Amino acid sequence: MKLIVGLGNPGSRYAKNRHNVGYQCLELLAQRMRLGPGRVLFKANVVGARMGETKIVLARPLTFMNLSGQSVGPLLRWYHAQMADLLVICDDLDLPLGRVRLRADGGAGGHKGMLSIIETLGTQRFARLRVGIGRPTHGDPEDYVLDDFTLDEAIVMQGAYERAAQAVEVFVTPGIEAAMNQFNPPDSQAKSNGRADEKGT
Repeated sequence: MKLIVGLGNPGSRYAKNRHNVGYQCLELLAQRMRLGPGRVLFKANVVGARMGETKIVLARPLTFMNLSGQSVGPLLRWYHAQMADLLVICDDLDLPLGRVRLRADGGAGGHKGMLSIIETLGTQRFARLRVGIGRPTHGDPEDYVLDDFTLDEAIVMQGAYERAAQAVEVFVTPGIEAAMNQFNPPDSQAKSNGRADEKGT
């Protein structure tokens, strides 16, 4: 089985925020697969499905961002999943708007949700799919991530969510290396490190 975790902050106030990219990706996946609303388990909304022969679970932690590990750790144990079965989807300030990038492991890069998961699991060795939201040209990044996408940005992001959904499908079957080869941009040496800490998480 595969556990696909989309990060965000719960509640309608945050639903369309840039910081809620993980939630938004899972919403598109659930719509494409015609899944129901799911149930609450270990402080997360979870819904199960199948991709081919593989069982998948889509999970949105209902804690605030900086406590995401409180859901992910128990879910991994509950589903008897291994680290190789986990994919975490989150926003990335240091990727251009709408770009997706996968990694097989790595640090938190300043993302508090990712940091919470790493601290809870005691390892960085799990896959992540980062979706670029770009950095603001002015103002505080902490405020920027908690604002909604503009209309023009939202149009770009729809394409990003489509690519992210396709990347999840490749991760589930051939695996993370195949997904990286297919979806990472040619300049994949771009780093997701050194980003500013974010609030509201």
